[in-house]
Amino acid sequence: MSKEIDIAAFQSGNIQAFEQLVNLYEHKVLNMCWYLLQNKEEAEDATQDVFISIYQSKHLFKGDAQLSTWIHRITTNKCLEYIRKANRKKRFGIKVSIDESFLRVGNESQLNPEEVLIERERSKAFYLAVQKLSENQRVAYSLHHFDDFSYKEISESMNLSISAVESLIFRAKQQLIKQLKDPIQKNWI
Repeated sequence: MSKEIDIAAFQSGNIQAFEQLVNLYEHKVLNMCWYLLQNKEEAEDATQDVFISIYQSKHLFKGDAQLSTWIHRITTNKCLEYIRKANRKKRFGIKVSIDESFLRVGNESQLNPEEVLIERERSKAFYLAVQKLSENQRVAYSLHHFDDFSYKEISESMNLSISAVESLIFRAKQQLIKQLKDPIQKNWI
C-alpha cells in the first residue's frame, strides 16, 4: 500500500482510493476517538461516522491544508458531537461509564496484583478528571497528551489560534492538578 493517496481519484468517488484512505487513517482516527470519548463502542461508532462524513464531504476538501489535518478536523467535530450527545443524556439521568479495557496499565506483568489494582484506580481517577474538563479543554489536552499532536496541529484541527490552544492546555493542566490530590497522579499531567 502506497502512503500517497490519489486525492483526485478519491474526490471523484473512486472506491479504491477511499479504501486506501481508510486503511491509512483508520487506526489514527480510532485512537483519537477513543481518547476523546473514552468508550470503546462509541469510539468505533464515531470512527465509522467519521469515514462516512469524509466520503460524503470529499468534494469539500480544497487542499489548503494537509489531508491529515482535514481528517483530524472532521474527527474532532464528530467526537464533539458525541460528547454533546452524551452530555444531553447525562442531564436526563443516563450514566455514561468509562470502558474498563481503556484503563490498561503499562506492563502489568511486572506488577503484583495490588499494584495493578492501584494503578488502574489511578488511571480511572485521571480519566474521570479529564472528563470533567470543559469540552475544548478536554479535546485540546487529549490531542496533545494522548496523540502527541503539536500545538499547530491542534490549532488546525480545532480551528483555533495557537495561543488559544496553549491557553486551553494550560487551563486543563491547572484544572487537573486541582482535581487530582494524589502527588503521583499529578505527575501524569
